Order: sequence, then C-alpha cells, then structure tokens
Amino acid sequence: MAKKNYPTTPDGRYFVSKGLLWRCTNPALSDAERRPLVKALMKGRVGVRNAQSEQEMRAARAQVDAAKRALGERGPVWWDDGAEPVDRYKPKNTPYAEWWAGLSEEERAAGE
Repeated sequence: MAKKNYPTTPDGRYFVSKGLLWRCTNPALSDAERRPLVKALMKGRVGVRNAQSEQEMRAARAQVDAAKRALGERGPVWWDDGAEPVDRYKPKNTPYAEWWAGLSEEERAAGE
C-alpha cells in the first residue's frame, strides 16, 4: 500500500487526516528506536482486528496504546515550548487555522 501524503503542520507536530489533527511521531527518536515501536504498533493493530474475545481485544488495544505513547503520538507531548496539544481538533479551530486556510484545495483534500 502506498503511503498517503497527508498535510503536515509547518512545525512538524501534526498531520491532518479525516479533517482532524493527529500527532506525529517524535522526530527525536532514532530509526533504531522507532522501527521496533512501529512493528509493535502494527502487531497490536492486527491483534485488534483479529481479537476473538474481550480479553484479546483489551490486550491488543493496550499494546497499540503503549506503542503510540512510546512513539510520542499519545501521552505527554514531545516538544518543550509549552504549547498545548490540539490532537483530534479541526485545524480551523486551532493555532494552525491560518496555515490550513492557506493550503490549496488539493492539499486540504489530502487531509479530508
């Protein structure tokens, strides 16, 4: 599957998908740190898809959450300038509104 080119905020903190801001992976992670975390995330997602019991579902979701936290996509933010997280907000309702409005229709459509 080809990787989709989602609009990414100028500061690299978020990308836009389904009309909402989603936190990017911490860019300070080395490739050696990031790769096993992404593998764990994918394994957890497969577990969620294939879960046949509530217990399996809980365990798989916990694995996904742990990987996303380690990647910096959930939990404490990975930047240190004091900016509050705005994940799962529409860009137009955040400090990124001007950036979002300045994108072309094609660029915004890639994030819808």
